[in-house]
Amino acid sequence: MVEMCSKSFLVDAGEGTQINMQRIAVKQARMDNIFISHLHGDHCFGLIGLISTLGMLGRTRSLTIHAHADLEKLLRPMLDYFCKGMAYEVNFHHIDPYKKEVIYDDRTMTVTSLPLKHRVPCCGFLFAEKQRPPHIIPQMFERYNIPLAMIPAIKDGEDYLTADGQLIPNQRLTRPSSAPISYAYCSDTAYSERLVEWVRGVDCLYHEATYMQEHLAHAKKNMHSTAFEAATIAKKAGVGQLLIGHYSSRIKDEQQLLAEAKQVFENTRLTYEGMVVEM
Repeated sequence: MVEMCSKSFLVDAGEGTQINMQRIAVKQARMDNIFISHLHGDHCFGLIGLISTLGMLGRTRSLTIHAHADLEKLLRPMLDYFCKGMAYEVNFHHIDPYKKEVIYDDRTMTVTSLPLKHRVPCCGFLFAEKQRPPHIIPQMFERYNIPLAMIPAIKDGEDYLTADGQLIPNQRLTRPSSAPISYAYCSDTAYSERLVEWVRGVDCLYHEATYMQEHLAHAKKNMHSTAFEAATIAKKAGVGQLLIGHYSSRIKDEQQLLAEAKQVFENTRLTYEGMVVEM
């Protein structure tokens, strides 16, 4: 679950998603959009259960699922059979997993799809805040008797001309807002150099790390990444921190993955179910 700009976004929905969401007290009321990276079961088998549960909980606001067009073909008959008569509507927004494009946009943030390299069509997602307007300095408004009606214009960058003709520069009336934050989610994928530019400078990058570098042949065959490769992307892109996950059953001690990644990119963390990461 990604929480940004007072909104909640679910990314992928494996089996039992609704149970886990209830267990860790996710605020489902703010979730209006679900993003599905690809159509492998561990990323979408939980959708029908979640949709049905939301209906039983009395949801009335519509829900949008952003995914490959094939998902609607697969899910619509199940919705018609198991979820008939729900009080809310499920909409599908078809995305092209081979194209990098903005797939969600509102006044505060965007979500961009990032084509990945996997055995089936697959994409990651870049969640990015928009720059917020500058903050008004109340003391300066009082000092120059600036009408409150001028706030929108001054937030848009205008200077202020006083009654006696004194021009007050905008930078004296405002202070910059905090820098926008960004998060990139790169699910199942082989090493892809083009990701470096797409996720450059993000505050937080999640990148799968299924294997150790000693299993590189398996990684290439199954179109997954090693911890070393995930860390390489993070280092080249200059991200703030790296989160790794999607561990293979071959890995008996996940700390080995962490150690391998840290050799390349120190600010790396292992992920686990229910983990909360602040940015």
